[in-house]
Amino acid sequence: MSGLLPFRDINVHASASQYAFTSPSTPSAPTLVVERPSGDLRLNDGPLLGSKRVSSIAGILGIIKLKLDKYIIVITKAQPMGRLKGHMVYKVIATEFLPLRERPLHDPDEDTYYGLLKNLLKTGPLFFSYSFDITNTFQRQAQSDLTAPLWKRADDRFFWNRFIQSDLIDFRIGAGTSAGYRQQGREQPGADAFILPVMFGMMRITNTRIKSTPVTFTLITRRSRYRAGTRYFSRGIDEQGHVSNFNESEQIVILNDNNDGLGGFAGGGGMQNGKVGADGQELQIMSYVQTRGSVPVYWAEINTLRYVPDLQIRGVESAIGPARKHFDEQIRLYGENYLVNLVNQKGREDRVKKAYEQMVRLLVSSASESSQSDEYSSEKLHMMQAEERKQEFDRLHYVYFDFHNETKGLKWHRAQILLDQLKPGLIQGGYFRAVDMPGDTQGQLEVRYQQTAVVRTNCMDCLDRTNVVQTMLARFTLTRQLTDVGILRSGESQDDDVAFRVLFRNVWADNADVVSKSYSGTGALKTDFTRTGQRTRAGALQDLNNSITRYIRNNFADGPRQDGFDVFLGAYQPSTYIGGSLLFADRRPAFIQAVPYLLATSCFMVFIASLTRQLPNSTIWPLRIFMVFWCAVGVWCWHFIYSHGMLYVNWPKLNTPRWATDGYQEMLGSVRKDALLGQFITRHERGASTARVSALEEGKKRIQ
Repeated sequence: MSGLLPFRDINVHASASQYAFTSPSTPSAPTLVVERPSGDLRLNDGPLLGSKRVSSIAGILGIIKLKLDKYIIVITKAQPMGRLKGHMVYKVIATEFLPLRERPLHDPDEDTYYGLLKNLLKTGPLFFSYSFDITNTFQRQAQSDLTAPLWKRADDRFFWNRFIQSDLIDFRIGAGTSAGYRQQGREQPGADAFILPVMFGMMRITNTRIKSTPVTFTLITRRSRYRAGTRYFSRGIDEQGHVSNFNESEQIVILNDNNDGLGGFAGGGGMQNGKVGADGQELQIMSYVQTRGSVPVYWAEINTLRYVPDLQIRGVESAIGPARKHFDEQIRLYGENYLVNLVNQKGREDRVKKAYEQMVRLLVSSASESSQSDEYSSEKLHMMQAEERKQEFDRLHYVYFDFHNETKGLKWHRAQILLDQLKPGLIQGGYFRAVDMPGDTQGQLEVRYQQTAVVRTNCMDCLDRTNVVQTMLARFTLTRQLTDVGILRSGESQDDDVAFRVLFRNVWADNADVVSKSYSGTGALKTDFTRTGQRTRAGALQDLNNSITRYIRNNFADGPRQDGFDVFLGAYQPSTYIGGSLLFADRRPAFIQAVPYLLATSCFMVFIASLTRQLPNSTIWPLRIFMVFWCAVGVWCWHFIYSHGMLYVNWPKLNTPRWATDGYQEMLGSVRKDALLGQFITRHERGASTARVSALEEGKKRIQ
């Protein structure tokens, strides 16, 4: 068993010719050697002489090739988060990059790539376990081969460092070129213990009590590595059927679990099941899974510096193939799919609603539709599903709920309308329940019930409205679970326990913030309702602050964040061509770049003039002319920036969206046609206005 699990402790030894990784707690294990500067990998059966021990690390995150050098990314600090069924889970706190070149080469692009990755790893919530597969739900774990190495069991969607582990994985299976010419084609089972799967998302493990019954309450949200990105630069679906901001949330309740505390997991014999509480009761596990993801059609919101971006939707028929791939996977993994759509039925969001419904009609055979209305909304609910099952896609059940109209005026209790509509499906779909198999040394579970349906919720961002609904569904299912095991009596709710009610609300509000920060750059909206059960003035002010911060970040800071995701996940692979132009340089015309500085100068001049004290008997009109002049300059600059917003959005430089490139060129062309400004721009740009986006061709893109 120990050979199938990653090493818990690794020492790094460095020399001018190699890095060597050894496990001091397993002296009989081979040493992983990374040759410098080639990056070739090999296993050495004995200790290496002449290598200097540098430090101890928690694990190898991966190996990545940038423009000039390869780097080994190691985890230098990890924080224990708690135990799941006796297995410790850790959060990545600090990482370090080990360059393969002894003398690092400096290049502006290389430094920028490096900075993007460092920022992503610093801000991204990454979790791992040495002995437990946190990328899979308990239900999928119960169906997996526990004799396989941990990295082979990991869910590919949530194996976030899968791309940067490619060198190690290729070396392990004897593929690729990283294994060196002597060992290529030979499998290396000894490398299994150096491959550590890492998950991106949210993890909260809490030992608590419900009505005096001790339980371990856990919430895990796993973010997919496919089509990952930021709010306005990653929307809809791609050709492979992956949707933006796809997250899987698993709420777990474990009964009779005595493995609390933050001590590390004891490997080897400690893997044995059959743990019982002090009263001899068997360890029970109950989990409930929900998903969220962007509307599965081709659509985008185009930043123009306006608060509400322009909405662009391609023909639904063009996305039918990718949508089939997406829902084929969802049905295979989760069973019945209840597609809860929370976008507005009026205004710009109505186009997204209609596109989604048209897609469902194309997928489902003989769709039966029904609607409900009330005083708040002309279409509070719209349901669509197959009259009879003839194909796999007839397992899709579409439910539209007019969330904003039904709950406006702080009438949050009206979300119960959606719950009432979903109850039959929730009850029929059930939840996962299992117990430990006594004496099983591999951690196998005895399954009692399986979850056979999932609720897939979305709004425009799959954030704020989605968080409220997912919390409501999780509360309903938790009450069912606790009633089924006898902790609650019929008619009681987990909310009756005040202490646990506060814990439950805060855990789900924390989850909302983590998912939102990863996608939009700020915490979620409406979390005051999630935390307290009611809307507050403080919560409204916090929502206002978050909305303003989102606007600033989404327009001026998300481009580099998107680039960081693309480099780390392999959606963009840097070119090794040294003679190319600087990829991240700002090649907008000098005049375009100067306008914001001119605006700042005008504001400063007006501010200084307003503070200037007028001398006795002095003439006032020069100062007034001065202020009027700079006010006019400021107003013109503001109008120019606002009306040419696409020239000032901080777009991703690596995988710039096609619509962003087209819009940028169109807007720059309109400025160049201006009778006054056009010749000024031409004089500075010399006809090279496409240089800012032409550098995209220097990189090698890979669609995962």
